[in-house]
Amino acid sequence: MKEKRKYRTVEMLLRIVTAIILIQTLHFKFSGHPQAIHIFSTIGMEPWGRYGVGAIELIAGILFFLPNYWKFASVITAGLMLGAIGFHLFTPLGIKVVVDGVSDNGHLFAMAIAALVFSVILIWRANFPQLYRECLKKKNEVK
Repeated sequence: MKEKRKYRTVEMLLRIVTAIILIQTLHFKFSGHPQAIHIFSTIGMEPWGRYGVGAIELIAGILFFLPNYWKFASVITAGLMLGAIGFHLFTPLGIKVVVDGVSDNGHLFAMAIAALVFSVILIWRANFPQLYRECLKKKNEVK
């Protein structure tokens, strides 16, 4: 297998897995599942936060399947997952979410970590740091 094709295959797999992670949680957010309500109540963002985050995750999940737009989806996902991980670590929510005596055993936290890692790899593959440097260089040349 050619080197470029191998990287494209890995890139596509990362995009699909990340989109699945985002999209599979939408049912819980939009249907008002008790665990989703507990999570967003704990961080003080119920119900507007649940619907807002769900809508952004839906948009990012769709963008992962569109050529060239997956780059923006990676940035959106990285931001969302940094927020999710921060709420798990720095609020009473905790890594293991317990609702009515039933624990998720840290699965939501693990999925957030996986989505963050995959989106950072995709950002690196999209060469955003180089694009950013080129934009700054052009901006400075205009002045």
